[in-house]
Amino acid sequence: MKTITILAVFTVLCCLGIFLVNPALAGNPRSKIVVDGSTTVGPIAKSFAEYYMRMNPVVNITVSESGSGNGAKSLINGTCDVANMSRFMKEKEFKAAVDKGIFPVAHVVAVDGIAIIVHPSNRVKSLTIEQVRDIYLGKTKNWNKVGGTNKRIVIISRDTNSGTYETFEKLVMKKQKITQNAEYVGSNGAIRTRVQSTKAAIGYVGLGFIDKSVKAVKIDNIYPDNNSVSSGKYPIARPLFMFTNGYPKLGTHLHAFVTLYLSEKGQEIIESIGFIPITKY
Repeated sequence: MKTITILAVFTVLCCLGIFLVNPALAGNPRSKIVVDGSTTVGPIAKSFAEYYMRMNPVVNITVSESGSGNGAKSLINGTCDVANMSRFMKEKEFKAAVDKGIFPVAHVVAVDGIAIIVHPSNRVKSLTIEQVRDIYLGKTKNWNKVGGTNKRIVIISRDTNSGTYETFEKLVMKKQKITQNAEYVGSNGAIRTRVQSTKAAIGYVGLGFIDKSVKAVKIDNIYPDNNSVSSGKYPIARPLFMFTNGYPKLGTHLHAFVTLYLSEKGQEIIESIGFIPITKY
């Protein structure tokens, strides 16, 4: 009962914070918010920033996409106000932060599925998690082993500093090492670009990066979309985070920015770029 009460109070405070902060407040001092981290959360942060700066011309928000691990480092080193992360902060990152007087607070801004993508011409429409794992282990080398044509599979992966990589490693690879023949790239967008230009390629990206230039395949006979992810049916999904140093002070631009996901407009933005809001009004 005590836990439920605390959560209820916390939720009320979050919602109150949104309504206490007038997005068009005049007279607030000029303010700068620095955001860094995940390339998956990046589109959400950029869209939030564009909207928030339009409503608050005195605020300057910069968004960099250096990966979840680098976002954590930036928060720890005090070089950003918000660390975007597509995974939860690791224990060693928390310790490094606390040792420097930084107290990370997680804000779950959206839910995402990781889609396995191939070239649109690839006739493979569905794979099991085990088949994807065997491809990335290097055991399955040719598309004809999983229902495709006789072409050697080109394996594309995110860099190891990526939260998307770590989620893929945990949920798909079960902590087994990806083959050394894989090609590593630095962003979701780079994977999409590589797959759309390479007929034999396979890669993995967040839902917001699926478009007509690539084809998402079913996993365990479930297609990755908002419905399958939000219902818990799609097996490769994760929450997306924004981390701050402590809970932002009510009435500040930082608080209004990182809690934008709780508002109707924030949810509209999240859905418009292909991700799943955690609440709905």
